[in-house]
Amino acid sequence: MRNFIFGVEDSLVSTVGLLSGIAIADVPRQTILLTGVVLIFVEAFSMAVGSFLSESSAEEYEAQSEIPLRSPFIGGVIMFFSYFISGFIPLFPYIVLAVESAFWISVALSLAALFILGALGAKLAGMNILKTGLRMFFIGGVAIAVGISVGMLVQQY
Repeated sequence: MRNFIFGVEDSLVSTVGLLSGIAIADVPRQTILLTGVVLIFVEAFSMAVGSFLSESSAEEYEAQSEIPLRSPFIGGVIMFFSYFISGFIPLFPYIVLAVESAFWISVALSLAALFILGALGAKLAGMNILKTGLRMFFIGGVAIAVGISVGMLVQQY
C-alpha cells in the first residue's frame, strides 16, 4: 500500500507541477507532451528502482542478513505502475486539448485524484476520509503551486 500511495501521489504532483510550470512559460504543446512522456517513463523507472533498493536495504538491515528479493521486487513493480499510470492523468488534457484549457483541467484532475487517493487510503485505514482526502489535496496543491510559480518566474527572464 505504501508504494502504491507514494507512487500515485508523487506522479500526480511531479507531473502536474512540471507540466504546469512548462505550460505557463508558454512553450509549444509538443514540448509539453515530450517533456511529460519523458518524465513519466524516467521517473516511473527511477522510483521503482529506488523503492526496490530502499526496501531491500531496510529489510536486510532489520534482518542483519541477506533477504529474498521477492518482496522488494514486488514493491518496485507496484511503484513503477502506480507512478506510470498516474502520470497520464495530468498529461492527458494536453494530449486532447489546447494548452490554455489543458492547463486548468490538468491541475483540476490532479487535485481531484489526490483527494480521492487520500480518501481511499483513509477508508482502507479506517481514518477520517474527508480530513485525509483534504490533507492530500492541500499538500499536493502546494507542491503543484511551486511548479507553477517556478514556471512563472523563469518565464519573466
